[in-house]
Order: sequence, then C-alpha cells, then structure tokens
Amino acid sequence: MKKILFLTGTRADFGKIKSLIQILEKDSGFVPYIAVTGMHLQEEYGYTLIEIERCDFQNIHTFSNHTDETTMDLTLAKTIEGLSAYVKECQPDLIVVHGDRVETLAGAIVGSLNNILVAHIEGGEISGTVDELIRHSVSKLCHVHFVSNEQAAKRLIQMGEMASSVFIIGSPDVDIMFSENLPELEIAKSYYGIGFDDFAIAMFHPVTTEATHMIQYSDNFTQALLNDHHNYVVIYPNNDLGSKAILNSYEKLKGHPRFRIFPSLRFEYFLTLLKNSQFIIGNSSAGIREAPYYGIPIINIGTRQQNRAVHSDIINTDYSIESISEALKIVDSHQVQLQQEDFGAGNSAELFLDSLKNQDIWQLNHQKQFRDL
Repeated sequence: MKKILFLTGTRADFGKIKSLIQILEKDSGFVPYIAVTGMHLQEEYGYTLIEIERCDFQNIHTFSNHTDETTMDLTLAKTIEGLSAYVKECQPDLIVVHGDRVETLAGAIVGSLNNILVAHIEGGEISGTVDELIRHSVSKLCHVHFVSNEQAAKRLIQMGEMASSVFIIGSPDVDIMFSENLPELEIAKSYYGIGFDDFAIAMFHPVTTEATHMIQYSDNFTQALLNDHHNYVVIYPNNDLGSKAILNSYEKLKGHPRFRIFPSLRFEYFLTLLKNSQFIIGNSSAGIREAPYYGIPIINIGTRQQNRAVHSDIINTDYSIESISEALKIVDSHQVQLQQEDFGAGNSAELFLDSLKNQDIWQLNHQKQFRDL
C-alpha cells in the first residue's frame, strides 16, 4: 500500500488536485495524505481549510507558513520547515505538488532532498513572471510529471526530463468542470447571497515582479469597475507580494450595490457562477483555463498571463483605466467561439490512478540524470 502525500496552499491548487485525492481514497492500493498550509489557514482569505474538511478526507495535517513580512522567500523557508517535519512523521512514498506556487517549490525541495519521489502536476507550461521560474525549477526537482497536454510534455523533454517519467493526463480541474455534481445556479447564488440576474466575475492577482506598481494597477482596476455599469462578483486575490494593495483598493467597492465581494468561493460553486457569468475580467488563470471551456468572454489585464493568453477570443488590455474601460464597452457584443482547449477530456483522475498503478513509476531512479535531445 503506497502513501501519497498531497500539498496544497491555495483554493486554486486544491481545485486542481481534489479529484486526484478522491479517486485514491476509493482505491485500496493507496492511502492519500494532505498537508494543508498557506491561504487555507488565513481568515483574511476565507479560511478555506473548511472546504477541504468538508470533503471528509481521512488524513489532513495543517501547518502555518504565514509570515508578517510580505516576502516569498521567508514563506518558502517556513513551508520547507513545516512540511519536512510532517514528511518525517507520515513517511510518504510519493509527494504530489501542483503548479508554480512557493509551496510547490517547497514540496519539491523537501521530497528531493529526503530521497522521496516527487510528482508535479501541470509542469512544462509557460506563464511569465516569477511563476514560470518556480514552475520550471519544480520540474527539475521532481521525478514524475503529470502534464496537461503533448506540448507541455515536449517542453519537459526539451528541459532534459526522461520521456518515461512524463504522463499526459490533462488538467484535473476539467474533471470537476463537467461533473454532474456541480450545483445549480440558483443554489450557488442563494448560498452566497448574490441577488444579481446578470453578473461578471472579477479576479485580479498581484504580479510579484511588478510589486512596486501594484497600488496603481489595483486602483486603476477598481476605478474602471466603478466607472462601469455591470454587476460584479469579486473574489479576493491570492496572498502573493502586492495583495495588500489590491485588498485596500477593494475597500472602495464595499457597500456598493453592483458588487458582491468574497475572500473565496467553493470551487464547484465558483465554476457554476463562472459558467453562467457574462464575462470574466482580471488576470486569473481561470480566464485562460476554465473560461474558454465554457465559452465565456475574457478580459485579460496586464502581463500575468501574457504567455498563456494566446487565443484570439481574449480581449487583452494594459493596466490603464482607459484600456480596461474600452474593453468593458465592447465585451457585451464580443463574439466568442467555444474553445476546444487541449487540457484533457475530464478523465484526469482515472489517468492519474492508472499511472500510479504502473510499476514503472516506482522504479524511477531517485537520482535524476539530464537527458540530451
């Protein structure tokens, strides 16, 4: 019986790994463990540990990596310290990390330096800013790669990874996106007290490499929304460097009848709201990954998704009030082609389980070697 330890630090990465944990819970050959840290434990961001506990997973461990200083390196250090202690306790056979967060990097470091296999979900993708540096660093520290598509697999092989260590499973959140268990719209609206008939989704995250400009960027974003006429469901940013500037700007929206503001939304409820929204605006990956599957118009602001926002249906703007306002004037008449994005067919969990049952993974050499093309 193999022990599989998943690490999660945000509502976003938990949405990506949830279906993977659920399928392992049902299989007698595996015992999943979940190390929970980061935004999940912060009241300011909705204390989303509650959402993980509602899933009734058997082995949940929490540790705080929060620092008063807004510095990612100290968060990384605290995550390494907390996870290292738990790894020594539960003795996992495999650590699973997702994406490009500092928690992800910490998981890869702890695993690789303790001679434990590490698997990376959604490596080989490009995004820009410091996120891309972290994602590729994680890939080089990991032994197993569960990627979204063939292009991501080719990039990892280009980076010197063994083809036999790369498994294409699609993006796990697609499993949930088209699940029959998503709540009905009226249930989601009632749960969160959203009284709008029509609404858009607003999600604006800090760009860590542009942290010194985030006060101006967030003020511009907030003012453009105030100048607009649409109703908005606004969701707090992640807790990266620069998030305080965004939260301060959002103070101007509180009490305004066109805005409902939330620290976080349950992932399934968020998907229902996104699916039924007029459009999504901001710089969240939800506008690049999930929204195209639902055929939702997208206004993408700034540089955070610059290397991912490639298809023509996205309305790209800079950070100025004028540019954002111009996009808002045309979004209602913007025609969207339903995108058949190459992020899987909604069976990522099954492919993930099949891969773990393949004994080749467990025979991978913990001492990695670079493979020349």
